[in-house]
Amino acid sequence: MPTADAAGRTGGAVALTDISIDFAIGGHATYKAVAPTSLAVAEGEFVAIVGPTGCGKSTLLNVAAGLLKPTTGRVEIFGEPLTGLNLKAGYLFQQDGLMPWKSALDNVAITLEIRGAPRAEAEAAALAWLTTVGLAKFGDRYPHQLSGGQRKRVGLAQVLIREPKILLMDEPFGPLDAQTRQIMGTLLLDLWAVDRKAVLFVTHDLEEAIALSDRVVIMSAGPEASIIGDYPIDLPRPRDAADIRLHPRFHALHKAIWAQLKAEVIKTYDSGRV
Repeated sequence: MPTADAAGRTGGAVALTDISIDFAIGGHATYKAVAPTSLAVAEGEFVAIVGPTGCGKSTLLNVAAGLLKPTTGRVEIFGEPLTGLNLKAGYLFQQDGLMPWKSALDNVAITLEIRGAPRAEAEAAALAWLTTVGLAKFGDRYPHQLSGGQRKRVGLAQVLIREPKILLMDEPFGPLDAQTRQIMGTLLLDLWAVDRKAVLFVTHDLEEAIALSDRVVIMSAGPEASIIGDYPIDLPRPRDAADIRLHPRFHALHKAIWAQLKAEVIKTYDSGRV
């Protein structure tokens, strides 16, 4: 059964406690995007956030990244207050972050070079990561010469080469076709299984959320959105992101979660915000 929220969880990799977020909309008016809500991600845990369009999923992710300061509440990373950028996290956005004038190898290597690594060291590490994501033969290709899935693989290498302890992922596979999304999901799970980083994964795709995660949390329709559902995903690991969807338990979980999520999606639709 789902709990009302994750407020009872403390510590771990990420802890958002009683977080609320207001945005100024002109003059003295504010838009209350997120009402006080709490979410925690344990070390090694893969948590997916789902919810209707505009409910604040990406907003919570930005708070965890240190890109956005909450109006109220507390943010802790591995038990320490977050006071600036979250340097222990790697962030993979929906849109490609690749520099079009650099090759795939250079796009990955520069992540270490800007931190002071010698060129040869950065290049060797970049090639190793491109090999890990299956692109060893594509290091000299430029972004416009790569498919959408290949660009996402470069993006993953670009993030993982820093060896972050936390992965923040905002609809990372959203632009891809359904088959490529499943392939990328399996690649992500294979990479994650190596060292079990904490993952906070935002998606509109409930099937994707269930296939990948240890927990799926639901955000309510905005404004003043909050976490209203928290479902443990008790599917066996290791998983294939495509094959696990055929598991009988997958369908039971989808039915239970969608029953709650559907109501919030309809609220958003009825409000005219989509």
